[in-house]
Amino acid sequence: MLRISGIKLSLDQDERDLKNVLLTKLKIKEGELKKHQIFKRSVDARKRENIYLVYTVDVEVSNAHKILARHARDIDVAPAPSLTYEYVEPGKSPLENRPVIIGTGPAGLFAGLILAQTGYRPLLLERGADVDRRTKRVEDFWAQGRLDGECNVQFGEGGAGTFSDGKLTTLIRDLRCRKVLEELVRAGAPEEILYAHKPHVGTDILKTVVKNLRQEIIRLGGEVRFQAKVTDLLVEQGAVKGLVVNESESIAAGLVILAIGHSARDTFAMLHNRKVVMTPKAFSIGVRIEHPQQLINAAQYREFARHEKLGPAEYKLAYHSPGGRSAYTFCMCPGGTVVAAASEKGGVVTNGMSIHARNGENANSALLVSVTPADFGSSHPLSGIEFQRRWERLAFELGGKNYHAPAQLLRDFLADQSSCSGLGQVQPSYRPGVTMVELKKCLPPYVVSVLREAIPEFDKKMKGFALPDAVLTGVETRSSSPVRIERNERREASVLGLYPAGEGAGYAGGIISAAVDGIRVAEAVSSQYKPMEDGAVV
Repeated sequence: MLRISGIKLSLDQDERDLKNVLLTKLKIKEGELKKHQIFKRSVDARKRENIYLVYTVDVEVSNAHKILARHARDIDVAPAPSLTYEYVEPGKSPLENRPVIIGTGPAGLFAGLILAQTGYRPLLLERGADVDRRTKRVEDFWAQGRLDGECNVQFGEGGAGTFSDGKLTTLIRDLRCRKVLEELVRAGAPEEILYAHKPHVGTDILKTVVKNLRQEIIRLGGEVRFQAKVTDLLVEQGAVKGLVVNESESIAAGLVILAIGHSARDTFAMLHNRKVVMTPKAFSIGVRIEHPQQLINAAQYREFARHEKLGPAEYKLAYHSPGGRSAYTFCMCPGGTVVAAASEKGGVVTNGMSIHARNGENANSALLVSVTPADFGSSHPLSGIEFQRRWERLAFELGGKNYHAPAQLLRDFLADQSSCSGLGQVQPSYRPGVTMVELKKCLPPYVVSVLREAIPEFDKKMKGFALPDAVLTGVETRSSSPVRIERNERREASVLGLYPAGEGAGYAGGIISAAVDGIRVAEAVSSQYKPMEDGAVV
């Protein structure tokens, strides 16, 4: 199999033209090309007067070695590397009890899937509800402002990513990424995520995908329990011996994967009380910004803005302030909505979400500024959590104490004045509603200052970003975990038998990287222990 890169097709060409382009590129006859499949597809919009789709294609050909020799100087023609996932060799130590995984976000689900596929029969414990019941409770919160502290946008089957754009982009280079994508496709995600340059699933399809992943874990001998909140650890001589669920049920466990997500604040407090070593971690805080999606399309694609092959446009912008902080856009949701993402009563948190079609009127993105432990006001391991709470509670107060979010027009934010004139061309999508205020009252002053520097600079990079009528909605505080649970080279925490994993533990920053970290932790476990045997204690 050969991999051919850098193949360009104009927007007027069809993907069926790839075959002829490959024949010409490789200088071969039609009979020599046995099979070809797209490995990667992206958009080249650098020259906006002539936008291309760029393909990397894997081909099966006759006499591959001769073709490679003929194209020895062509960097776009190379052998296709193997993408087959290799399971690790199982260890020799016996397990008295089956592995327990706390959390069913990407890290927990993929740790559970790998362990189930290799015979470990894991038990997954999720504090929230299954995705169907969870969806009903989230919708009730968005419609009526009734927050369920145990089942919301942060807690429940699939984790926080279930109510998001379902982005599958990542900066990590790891063959396990392919394993994650293939399993997602098997569970119902669109096949295009295997080759799209910026793949996404969308919250509507993700709900089916996570349900199918759960059912596969069960089919392979695992168990998944919902509304099963781990409230304590049983620790003896520095090692975990069991768990307490819902304050009353004890479960024997000598091997526990902590895939708790970045918002399990009560669980972090319990871990701290049990002497699990943690450190505060940098993250980012800011607001959501909403523009008309058509404005973003026009800014990125100009006269091709409505071309069916391009779809809704995205953006990614960054600014480095002379003062040392950075501002950047994050989790941009084309055609999406700003959602209420609180998990604690008395706090307002925003996030972004899109369905797969991305066909909403507005585009939204997080607009964030970096913060570090030096900003938290304490060296306590959980000081970042208290820092988040402070701004979330101020946002709740400003919004009217009913989970309405504080919001402000962009022109008024930049001019340091209240938005008393009402809304303009952008209608905010946040439910249950917004209250127009001055956002500086629920953000750190240095965050406000850096955002006011960054927005005009972003407008220079993407004309229209500083749209006066754009709506800013606050606050976004859950960009990543404010805590890192320390682990050693075996991926084990200071309490033996505990294996922190994923975004909540401080080792990932999105669906794919969290899933990959879950796989790595599952591999660390399986490399030490034998799979469960018939008759073993479970």
